[in-house]
Amino acid sequence: MTDTPLLDRVHSPADMRGMSDADLKRLAGELRGEVIRAVSQTGGHLGAGLGVVELTVALHAVFDTPKDRLIWDVSHQCYPHKVLTGRRDRMTTLRQKDGLSGFTKRSESPYDPFGAAHSSTSISAALGFSVARDLGGAPEHGLGDAIAVIGDGAMSAGMAFEAMNNAGHLGKRLFVILNDNEMSIAPPVGAMSSYLTRLYTGAPFQEFRAIAKGAVGFLPPPFQEGARRAKEMLKGMTIGGTLFEELGFSYVGPIDGHDLDQVLAVLRTVKSRATGPVLIHAITKKGKGYAPAEKARDKGHGVGKFDMVTGEQAKAKANAPSYTSVFAKALLDQASRDDKIVAVTAAMPDGTGLNLFAERYPSRCFDVGIAEQHGVTFCAGLAAGGLKPFCTMYSTFLQRGYDQVVHDVAIQRLPVRFAIDRAGLVGADGATHAGAFDIGFLSNLPGFTVMAAADEAELVHMVATAAAHDDGPIAFRFPRGEGVGVDLPERGVPLEIGKGRIIREGRDIAILSFGTRLAEVESACESLAAQGITPTIADARFAKPLDRALILDLAARHDALITIEEGAIGGFGSHVAHLLGEEGVFDTGLKFRSMVLPDIFIDQASPADMYAVAGLNAADIEAKVLNLLGH
Repeated sequence: MTDTPLLDRVHSPADMRGMSDADLKRLAGELRGEVIRAVSQTGGHLGAGLGVVELTVALHAVFDTPKDRLIWDVSHQCYPHKVLTGRRDRMTTLRQKDGLSGFTKRSESPYDPFGAAHSSTSISAALGFSVARDLGGAPEHGLGDAIAVIGDGAMSAGMAFEAMNNAGHLGKRLFVILNDNEMSIAPPVGAMSSYLTRLYTGAPFQEFRAIAKGAVGFLPPPFQEGARRAKEMLKGMTIGGTLFEELGFSYVGPIDGHDLDQVLAVLRTVKSRATGPVLIHAITKKGKGYAPAEKARDKGHGVGKFDMVTGEQAKAKANAPSYTSVFAKALLDQASRDDKIVAVTAAMPDGTGLNLFAERYPSRCFDVGIAEQHGVTFCAGLAAGGLKPFCTMYSTFLQRGYDQVVHDVAIQRLPVRFAIDRAGLVGADGATHAGAFDIGFLSNLPGFTVMAAADEAELVHMVATAAAHDDGPIAFRFPRGEGVGVDLPERGVPLEIGKGRIIREGRDIAILSFGTRLAEVESACESLAAQGITPTIADARFAKPLDRALILDLAARHDALITIEEGAIGGFGSHVAHLLGEEGVFDTGLKFRSMVLPDIFIDQASPADMYAVAGLNAADIEAKVLNLLGH
């Protein structure tokens, strides 16, 4: 193991503040190696953290954290920050059950003042801290500065500009570090990316462009004379930083985010002189300092355990194709026969499988960047214009566009197809990425059709169903990870809307499953059969419209009925209970139970462990049946 004499001395950021700049440079090198070592053992977000090592060292060396509030946007780049803030000895527990979160988390450390895992929240939070400071918030919260570190991809989202507009208007002292690495998860798209690129390409004096607009005073003294000389040469050129300055920020940059001398000098200067909001534009390289990450297409964004020397990841051999790949291929098949089908994602082409669609049909695939609200309404416009858009997002990301789902899609009854990946519990990313709520928030909307695939073959049919459906919006959900290994149909066949299916006939109790817990239901029923109990098993397929005939028939033929879903309270089971209540079925003495995700946010663990916490595994289903039947 490489020696880390300086890092060994750092138990908190205060230990860095007496170090020389030369020592801080050496510390950064040790920190980079430490992050690589830790992530090689756990997997996780590698490239983003490697890209901000120098920034992390400089920020903690210059600012008085945790009194000064350092807020990492998305926070998948926070591993170096965790190492420096007293969590080095726990880094090999990253993203594991009872271990460190892969993101910032308020309950984990006072150095994590604001939790995050979704993008574009940092400037809003930093402004909130700044106002609380100036209004004398609770004494225990201190009175320090607020610093937001936001990536170029996250800066493209509307929320970031809403926050900057408000911050510029209020004029509060706060700092925004724009970490510009030309990458979010996928390469960035859109006008903002082009604008940032123009700020630092094609001219030798990029770092002085904002200075020509009057920000010379923010530069370290050694740079000021050169800036004044450069100013005359820059007359007539398009001045960088204009957009940010128009929003009320003093703009400094671009600077080299890996040149620690430059970063330290700029941070020290703006800290001592700023009176209002300041944006520092730092150019960095995702995956910096680790060749396998630098060469990777996604710059090593999300990796499994890997060999430190070669960078080769240790990946278990899949027993079945992933749901995401099954969806992607099924959508390609539908698109090959219908040129009105288009696909939209929000900065997740690889994660949703739409990278395959983009390769085959580049003019029909749209990555809107980290802009779910726009993505949903863009799809509404596409549908109103006569196309068949598949709005393809993770469940937890679709939450960000909910008003648009209601106002722009549902009320206008537009046939937008929502392909909802990462439904249910997702494992190492924990509660922030758990797709727990989409069943509830979509099923309560008039005119919506909501499906859940029980296995990968059903998913193929649901893609076909969505493609053929023109009567209002339709959604289908599927989980992360590999399927159950069933045979796949050559081509999807549209399902009859609102109709479920009987999987197995029984007599003692009916179990109505919605989604991929069906495999757990079947496993539980094998055990129950050994005890002389034979349940009827049904796959609902649809949460809306409900299969009224199927549900009422199950209720009529059995003394007890259990619904099961990978969603929160207020979803499928609640709709079934409402139907049974309205039909007076409970008056007949039917015993009814609904198995759902509990009313808690479940911390990261393996999906199996998370579902054990949720009480939705086969053993839990068996126990529920036995309890309901009085065994």
